[in-house]
Amino acid sequence: VMASARVSCGLEYPNVYELSDSLQDSTRAGYDFISVPLAHPRFIREHVEGDAKKRIGAFTRSDLLLSSSEWSSLIVGRISATAILNLESSVSSLRMNSEETINQELTFAAHLGLPAVMFSLSTDRCTNIARIIHNRVVQGVCYQVWVRVPMQAPEEIAAQHRSDKKQSVDGFAIDTWTWWNKWLGEPVRSAILPTSIWLTNKKGFPVLSRAHQLLIKGLFRLHAQFVISGPLRHQHFKLYQQYLEHIIRAQLEVDPLTDFARGYEDYLQCPLQPLMDNLESQTYEVFEKDPVKYSEYEQAMYMAICDKISEEEKDTKEIILMVVGAGRGPLVRRALAAAKGAQRKIKVYAVEKNPNAVVTLQAQQDEDWGDQVTVVSCDMREWDAPEQADILVSELLGSFGDNELSPECLDGAQKFLKEDGISIPSSYTSFLSPLQSPKLYNEIRNCREKDKHFLAHFETPYVVYLHNKKELAPSQSLFTFTHPNRE
Repeated sequence: VMASARVSCGLEYPNVYELSDSLQDSTRAGYDFISVPLAHPRFIREHVEGDAKKRIGAFTRSDLLLSSSEWSSLIVGRISATAILNLESSVSSLRMNSEETINQELTFAAHLGLPAVMFSLSTDRCTNIARIIHNRVVQGVCYQVWVRVPMQAPEEIAAQHRSDKKQSVDGFAIDTWTWWNKWLGEPVRSAILPTSIWLTNKKGFPVLSRAHQLLIKGLFRLHAQFVISGPLRHQHFKLYQQYLEHIIRAQLEVDPLTDFARGYEDYLQCPLQPLMDNLESQTYEVFEKDPVKYSEYEQAMYMAICDKISEEEKDTKEIILMVVGAGRGPLVRRALAAAKGAQRKIKVYAVEKNPNAVVTLQAQQDEDWGDQVTVVSCDMREWDAPEQADILVSELLGSFGDNELSPECLDGAQKFLKEDGISIPSSYTSFLSPLQSPKLYNEIRNCREKDKHFLAHFETPYVVYLHNKKELAPSQSLFTFTHPNRE
């Protein structure tokens, strides 16, 4: 996330007298949108029976109060909380009236072109509202549906204040921040920040606790928006928005890896099979943009070269380095740079089976490398090397260590290496960790094919830059491979 990224923040109104004035006030305070009821909370509608059934007149304000662009970008409508509550009533008239009320408000929200509608779940009985929303989504709606839920179960909150309730095993129930951080693995679109959670610093300005700051930072990385709700407890509502901007700017740093992977977050990709398939030029280009890997490779090769040839021998000895699976030559270039930095003589063999990548290697050999590099167009397992190497370098690791057959290839290539030779990498370990990610689960669930079992895609490995997820336990090592393998 770039340090210059801006937080999107809205202001919640329990009710508004003049909608256009409230919108202007919030905009001047720095807010991007406001959340307002679709109808007045005390406006009684009786669609089934009752005196109000015959009432004449509109149930809410006119759409002429704002322009279409303002309705569609600056207003989040809230559905009647009373209607949501009565929707699960055992009294049929109440239940039917609530359904009519909710449908009326949802229809009007679609008419206005609102970007989102919001409603609160005050009970775990939500079958009817789920049915109504499902029917709307199936029909196709222009707005998002924001379901407002508490971050902690009300029963657990109540239990913390009772002496007759035992805590969970291992004290897990005590650490509420462990629970709350699990929201980082949920599809959170917006976080409601009541003014009651804000503290006041020595200068009288609103601030948040360190724990709240960390949670907000995590939600911001998921592109969540924030909504300030509740009565004003400080000088002005703009102070809350300004503070959120401040902590985002202060805590977020430019991460090269995050910047490099932007656009690929939570994107399911099938693992490459470079041994079976010849990679395309675009794929090589993506690999070569890695901001960390190749600098680490160069540092490792520099240390290995210095270890193999001492300062006294640098004018008389030459290091033999083989790059197996050279691709378009990024490791070859780094090897030459490492030798130059170490002031050692070097001879490089670039072994590559992809004939298309060999064209690129040969072009660089003719134009830049000269006799320092020998390009070999061959499968490393079948090549008959003219001499043995002091250093064997490869980048065959897949996302899960051995899933691109790195051990099999390197075991076949270690015959090129001298008895005291160095392999880079020399060992690698795969790790496993359970995690939750409804977003990825739903992505995989939607990947269905006619001739495959519906669980087939759940048993398929994917390469994913994980983003909207929460690890449920620490990672644990699975297996380790060491090179050269002398066993």
